[in-house]
Amino acid sequence: MNRIEACFQRLKAAGETAFIPYITAGDPTLERSLDFLCALEAAGADIIEFGIPFSDPVGDGPVIQNAACRALEAGASVKGILASVRQLRERTQIPLLLFTYFNPVLAYGVDVFAEDAAEAGVDGVLCVDLPPEEAGAYKAALDRHDICTIFLTAPTTTNERLELISKYCTGFVYYVSQLGVTGERVALAQNLRDAVARIETHTAKPVAVGFGISTPEQARNVANMAEGVVVGSAIVRLIAEVGNAPKGTQKVEDFVRSLVDAAKGRS
Repeated sequence: MNRIEACFQRLKAAGETAFIPYITAGDPTLERSLDFLCALEAAGADIIEFGIPFSDPVGDGPVIQNAACRALEAGASVKGILASVRQLRERTQIPLLLFTYFNPVLAYGVDVFAEDAAEAGVDGVLCVDLPPEEAGAYKAALDRHDICTIFLTAPTTTNERLELISKYCTGFVYYVSQLGVTGERVALAQNLRDAVARIETHTAKPVAVGFGISTPEQARNVANMAEGVVVGSAIVRLIAEVGNAPKGTQKVEDFVRSLVDAAKGRS
């Protein structure tokens, strides 16, 4: 069984919510990214989103845009990121989800990307700008290698389209809780519980909520509504602050642990 699917199955049996942190691969370097990935696992993360930097990240706010620029300037590439995943698999078997736009996958070659990602140890791919209506060849390639395909739903997604997205999703359904780009928000979206409940009437797959979650209190509240909590910009902002500082990974680990403990009801 795919590691992402097995993780959700295990957590459901334990009555726990999955905590899914996001970081940008190659920020500030690929080697440093591996240290941060291991810090996320040490903090209690269940699944990790590893973002492939892209020059035109239209779905991201300034924090992640800047991280992508730093990573690209440092020489990050799809091939290099997959090589770093291979290195990561020598240290951990934590479920790993690649976050990407379709252009890097298309430029790499969809079939070759799927094959190389599987060989490296990738468990899932979230391609944020590829609609399911256009994803037939992409999904077929990833399915052949038992890699989960994650698609986005939003507050504006119709019930009919929720059915389609559920059909194309494996692993879990990702709900974008706020319209607009990624980034920290002062408050959670209104009617979030009702929105998650609506999605759950159209899918049997777990629902993870992201966009705008940045504090332990917000993580705790979302964990009471959904089966997964995704936090990205707040962690990426902290990584930008600590960079290569010797104690930087510990600061990231401590912050993420506070989010995990809140999501798991330990604080």
